Amino acid sequence: MNIQLDVHTHTIVSGHAFSTLTEMVTEAQRRKLKVFGITEHAPSVPGTCTFLYFRNLHVVPRQWGDMRLLLGAELNILDTTGRLDNDEGYFHLLDLRIAGIHSVCWQGGDIETNTAGMINAIRNPWTNIISHPGDGTADLLFEPIVLAAKETNTLLEINNSSLKPCRGKLEKAIPNNLEILRLCKKYEVPVILGSDAHIHYDIACYDNIYPLLAEVDFPEKLIVNDKPDNFMAWLGNM
Repeated sequence: MNIQLDVHTHTIVSGHAFSTLTEMVTEAQRRKLKVFGITEHAPSVPGTCTFLYFRNLHVVPRQWGDMRLLLGAELNILDTTGRLDNDEGYFHLLDLRIAGIHSVCWQGGDIETNTAGMINAIRNPWTNIISHPGDGTADLLFEPIVLAAKETNTLLEINNSSLKPCRGKLEKAIPNNLEILRLCKKYEVPVILGSDAHIHYDIACYDNIYPLLAEVDFPEKLIVNDKPDNFMAWLGNM
């Protein structure tokens, strides 16, 4: 694939990342991306930015040469009801809204109630993408999640960072992501590859994902990262 898109990244504003906005944008341009997203962690993650940061996103240019910059948030799915953090009054200020489960602010239950919460988050009209559903933080049933994503036109992310050996997630992350890919292939549900970069040199890095795509012979037509125009049209229709 000719990778032209990465929309799940973080800067120092998220509190545990290591590059500035300018460093991230410069690297994304160097990699010739057409669409680049910075999605800082929402306030339930310790050390991240406050609501005031998101309110002031209007000061940052969205066009950098040939590259479109999207500024949004990685919202937290907080519990088995699918409740998202951040104030809904701020959601319209974001170019992009990713929602995911993070252990530091997740109150889970059993596999059925966890799945119900994830599906509620998918059906939230503000949710564009579900981040790292296969990382193993919560036990989930993936077939109903894939079908809910198809129903709502929500993208499921295959996350490169959670597949790094140093993260200690491989025992669950590999089989979970393989199952998601097989189900998305079966039901023809598009996926998005996410670097989840917390430093500039990880932007658009999907090296841990490619072997999984090959193992399931996942069709390129269902991957959005080489289709920036299609992605922007999809985002505009959400």
